[in-house]
Amino acid sequence: MNGAESLVRTLLNGDVNVCFANPGTSEMHFVSALDRVEGVRCILGLFEGVVTGAADGYYRMAGKPAATLLHLGPGLGNGLANLHNAKKARSGIVNIVGEHASYHIQHDAPLTADIEGVARPMSDWVLTSRSSHAVAADGALAVEAARKAPGQIATLILPADTAWGEAEGPTTVNAPAPRAHVADSAITDGVRALTSGQTAAILLGGAALRGKALDYAARIAAKTGCTLISEYNNARMERGAGRAVVKQLPFVVDNALAMLKDVRQLLLVGAKSPVSFFAYPGKPSVLVPEGCTVTKVAGAEADLEAALEALADALGARNTAPRINTPALDAALPTGNITLDGLGALFNALIPDNAIIIDEAVTSGRAFTGATMGARPHDWLNIMGGSIGWGLPAATGAAIAAPDRKVIAFEGDGSALYTQQALWTMARENLDVTVVIFANRAYKILIGELANVGAAAPGHNATAMLTLDRPDPDWVSIAKGFGVEAGRATTLDELAVQFRRGLATPGPYLVELVM
Repeated sequence: MNGAESLVRTLLNGDVNVCFANPGTSEMHFVSALDRVEGVRCILGLFEGVVTGAADGYYRMAGKPAATLLHLGPGLGNGLANLHNAKKARSGIVNIVGEHASYHIQHDAPLTADIEGVARPMSDWVLTSRSSHAVAADGALAVEAARKAPGQIATLILPADTAWGEAEGPTTVNAPAPRAHVADSAITDGVRALTSGQTAAILLGGAALRGKALDYAARIAAKTGCTLISEYNNARMERGAGRAVVKQLPFVVDNALAMLKDVRQLLLVGAKSPVSFFAYPGKPSVLVPEGCTVTKVAGAEADLEAALEALADALGARNTAPRINTPALDAALPTGNITLDGLGALFNALIPDNAIIIDEAVTSGRAFTGATMGARPHDWLNIMGGSIGWGLPAATGAAIAAPDRKVIAFEGDGSALYTQQALWTMARENLDVTVVIFANRAYKILIGELANVGAAAPGHNATAMLTLDRPDPDWVSIAKGFGVEAGRATTLDELAVQFRRGLATPGPYLVELVM
């Protein structure tokens, strides 16, 4: 047995059985080991940003890490943007990064790089294996680091000679430690804030936005009259009819300030104290209103379900009927020209039960997330780190993790152009993903941001940098070139036809919505 085989067997011992890969020469022994050791599903991405983004989407739905296989420093570098998103989402990923044989590094061959230096900014844990005999133990440490609650990015660098050298065998991977217990004093502080007689809100994040934790939050809201708010971006949130009424904190600073202006007691459960996405001249970075007391009940790493259960019990809310969204399925679909309100109504009516929504619609998406609160129950995944090019890869990983559920990717055209190669992986793996490209032929959000930051109106150069025309990307042709069926819509009527066609297609389907 060589080091690579011992590593693969160790990954399987830690229940890491999916590998998103884009390998090169230094990883060939690991590639070969994936043939010799049964149990790992290997999925090729044509660009490393697809690989890392897919691993993020996979973790959010599977609740366990996948491995990535990346080629040296440049390969890891190509994947960093979506590792940034994954780290902000607190996703667990085990990166396996090939390295030159240890004795070859001194010669400064063309691909030689400081891989640890490249890895550290987007990793919570980094280690280079020094011996083939240590690879299995190092791999076990990587898996344990990735599974540390709520999830971490672990990067194991594998020199080629440690992969081909002799090794003893795989190593046992320790079970994940339980999430941190929330102190009784934090629960007491939360009760005090909610019973103060002042206007209160609970800002929810992480695992507090799904399952029993969210149900307890809905009961607390009904009992105390507090408002439930989610962070603007959320790794995974359970939404729709029958689930808790949770307002999404707006992206636009003025709108966020308006939502929070009357709040005098703000509780944090799995969320950070709210700040604006960017700095704007004359506007605050901190969104907490003056005179508001912020109480941290539990961080994202804590046992949020237990914390909210304890809070509900302390308030006598366990048996209170939860405050939930009522179904709001319009009988008649909107028709005519494309409008943001029309899009919200259409998607509200057509999102299927138990769907997984991947949201990188950016500008357009802000308009219809609120409109779909009464849709059929679904999960909603946001881009967490703001580094565009996440949506198509994340949809790929989510579909691998949940093959029995329809995945819908709402994707801006500018963002999609970063990682359009993910369409090929969707086609190759026959993934059940319906993609809607909001083709406004521009980095539309930046046109608005130009005004928001107080810059001058766009002239010739600025317009050229913010628009996607001359020529217009043809998404139907792009999709078909990667093997994905596709159609185009220019009205709400055509969108309804195309979206339904995508939902009825068992494999990938792309709708180009010309805005």
